[in-house]
Amino acid sequence: MDKIRNPFSPGAGSPPPELAGRDSILEQARVLLGRILAKRPEKSLLLTGLRGVGKTVLLNEIDRLAQTAGYRTILVEAHEGKPLAVLLAPHLRRLLFDLDRIAGAGDKVRRGIAVLKSFVGAIKIKVGDIDIGLDIEPEPGAADSGDLEVDLPSLFMAVGEAAQERGVAVALLIDEIQYFSAAELSALIMAMHKMQQRQLPVVLIAAGLPILPGLMGESKSYAERLFSFPDIGPLPEADAIKALQDPVLEANEAFDPAALQEIFRLTRGYPYFLQEWGYQAWNHAAASPISLKVVQETSELVSKRLDENFFRVRFDRLTPREKKYLRAMAELGPGPHRTGDVADALGVKINTLGPVRASLIKKGMVYSPSHGDMAFTVPLFDEFMRRAIPHFEP
Repeated sequence: MDKIRNPFSPGAGSPPPELAGRDSILEQARVLLGRILAKRPEKSLLLTGLRGVGKTVLLNEIDRLAQTAGYRTILVEAHEGKPLAVLLAPHLRRLLFDLDRIAGAGDKVRRGIAVLKSFVGAIKIKVGDIDIGLDIEPEPGAADSGDLEVDLPSLFMAVGEAAQERGVAVALLIDEIQYFSAAELSALIMAMHKMQQRQLPVVLIAAGLPILPGLMGESKSYAERLFSFPDIGPLPEADAIKALQDPVLEANEAFDPAALQEIFRLTRGYPYFLQEWGYQAWNHAAASPISLKVVQETSELVSKRLDENFFRVRFDRLTPREKKYLRAMAELGPGPHRTGDVADALGVKINTLGPVRASLIKKGMVYSPSHGDMAFTVPLFDEFMRRAIPHFEP
């Protein structure tokens, strides 16, 4: 098999050759984008799901759809240590200057730039020096209080009015949104609430871990009325097989049906794992069709690659106590597990585990699918933990 022609693309956010099983999500996005352009209200989208289900791929595809529909888009990735305001300011600057180049009457765009200058001046006090090169006087009293929950909605209103004046819409796409603080999420919710109330052409499409609906609901009780929370899960067998088979058929090669079923069994339909197994099976096969034997022979190699590139990077960020907690969860199986059962496996009282559990949630390693339950955010992480720490000692 020609490795250069290998159609599979395992990687963080790498677009798969066949985006199978996600039509309903993309249709939801198309409806949202279309309704906002038609000046009709619609809930923004917050995609939730485990690691490796393709949330970033979907965000990138929705970004493409939005640009095709005529939107101006901002695509950012949240991460620990970078505040929301600092992350957004340079992109909003670019957006406003882009709008300023569009011919049209009115001064909403210039006002938007002045409000952004005020906003940046206020956040300098909190986050240190930040210079985004705005050669314009700030607008006193607009988005300059230093309180993000007050200032961000004011800034979004100025941006939304500028876009409306120029006859365009804006899509803000945020990956890993769960990393923002409670205050930042609250400010973002309040800003989008203003957009909906004023029917301004700004939409938010974001992606995060399954803890996201809970975080948004805790921040503002009305968040569920502002956003839809589609769950992005593993692919059912038919879609998983389509994601594997169609790219190979397009390359005039094939999988044996038994090989496809084995890959689905091993991956449980998680898109990242499908790409990894498909990639390695193609490279290992001497000729088409790719057989069950080839898949079985590559399984150890794929597990090793996943351990080194997908699991290990998360494992290495953990403290010894956190590793022990996750190893106890792994001992109980894939999950979810009652917090009390984890405490029993560790031989400790349940009330002593609060800090380590909170730390693991903050690091995005576990989440609570229901009260009192804990589950891994990374598919197959229980199997990795048993490989990484073969002997469990409470």
